[in-house]
Amino acid sequence: MFIAGFEFLLKGGPVMWPLFICALASVAIIVERYIALRAVRRLGKGLVFETKKALMEGRDRVAVNFLETRGGPVARLLLTAVKHRGLPQAHLESLIDEVAVEETPLLARGLGVLDTIITIAPLLGLLGTVTGMIKAFQVVAISTGMTAPAAITGGVAEALIATATGLAIAIVTLVGYNYLSDQVKAVVSDMEIAATKVVNTLTSLNNTTEERYETARV
Repeated sequence: MFIAGFEFLLKGGPVMWPLFICALASVAIIVERYIALRAVRRLGKGLVFETKKALMEGRDRVAVNFLETRGGPVARLLLTAVKHRGLPQAHLESLIDEVAVEETPLLARGLGVLDTIITIAPLLGLLGTVTGMIKAFQVVAISTGMTAPAAITGGVAEALIATATGLAIAIVTLVGYNYLSDQVKAVVSDMEIAATKVVNTLTSLNNTTEERYETARV
């Protein structure tokens, strides 16, 4: 069945090979990014709660070890905040923004390729159809009698295989691209929320420490 289907698709002409490459690249990237982003969201669960708990108990070293062990973009963002907690809030937020900017392209790795496949697959299919039609009419030009209608209908049918394949690849890739884009946005949102909560906790703890110091001086 698979071999028969593959042989049928090959009737679309030489342009089917780059379409096959597009299909394989699309599937590989979608599967890899799905697994990677799912792992990132799983690693991010419970980070804020555990980090805030350790900080409020004065166990900064425990918080650092916990974040280093857990890993992931959210953990690296919080780790930056904890390690530089002594900085003024504005500087700390700026530093966290830098880390977030560095992490975001890593999350979206491969999505640019999917975007290209969405655009190029239908165009390759159209190219295959046009070249197939040219060949079909060339056959018609040298065919006579009863063989002419069969030649043109068979050639047109084969030519349309490329267009159908290109459209199918683009449609599936578009669905995967939109889903993965939403997942990247969700992770970035998780990063922003987590960083805000931890920075607020650190600011509150720093203010409390300063108040206690001022009280002790008085």
